[in-house]
Amino acid sequence: MVNILFCGNGYVFDGMLTCALSIMKRSESKEPYTFYVYTMDVSHIKPAYTPIDDGIIEYFDGIIKSYNKENRVIKIDVTDIYKKEFAGCPNEGAYCSPYTLIRLFADMIDGMPDKLLYLDADIMFNRDVHLLYDTDVSEYEYAAARDHYGKYMISPNYVNAGVLLFNLKKMKETGLLQKARELIKTKKLVFADQSAIIRSTTKKKMLPQRYNDQKFLHKHTVVRHFSKRLFWLPYPHTDNIKQWDVSRVHRIFRYYAFDDVLYEYIYLKKKYENEVNVK
Repeated sequence: MVNILFCGNGYVFDGMLTCALSIMKRSESKEPYTFYVYTMDVSHIKPAYTPIDDGIIEYFDGIIKSYNKENRVIKIDVTDIYKKEFAGCPNEGAYCSPYTLIRLFADMIDGMPDKLLYLDADIMFNRDVHLLYDTDVSEYEYAAARDHYGKYMISPNYVNAGVLLFNLKKMKETGLLQKARELIKTKKLVFADQSAIIRSTTKKKMLPQRYNDQKFLHKHTVVRHFSKRLFWLPYPHTDNIKQWDVSRVHRIFRYYAFDDVLYEYIYLKKKYENEVNVK
């Protein structure tokens, strides 16, 4: 069983769907997948911050089961935990949404597997997921790759937390997530949850950049992370191009390697919207 964790509100559907499709289309193993989805209602912060709709979960579950009937999705509402742990904390209004914080609850939720691959929504797999998932983390709290910009600007081993292979058993032993939650509650951090995880780490396994490539797509790239990046032309600027913005992926990145995934995504997204409109 491959265990994957997403976190977010209804707007994470595009990322969940494109990422899951890329995993299943690029991986040869017939081993089933469990997709855990943490969500919550914090609409008091922002009206759009509502839980992922059950209809989306049901539709997503049907799609992944079309690849393997043993695949499943498990939605976990962490609203109560969030209110108890982080309501009013210094990082509630951080640069990213509060949904990035809720992966820090993984050790508090019953039934979570010892090995868990956390993925940001803006992730696409270019090669087999097992190249990453089968990494031995038995002696580490997690495995991660360097942050493309942070390794130059902050520290050579500064990691990007958009792709994290958790060893939850070891994390519980060292108290990593508990320590990270305390930091979130007590200190204003530049990169919120990412900073908290890094500061609380006892032992991590460093992965090659191809397991979280935030700038380029090579043949050897396993994970392409469509995070915000710097462009030099026609003038220095940043842009945040996501994989579901297919026309810009073609026009600006000139990527066509994901077209089989993205065209299926477009079809499935339109189908879902049509079904909702009929209802």
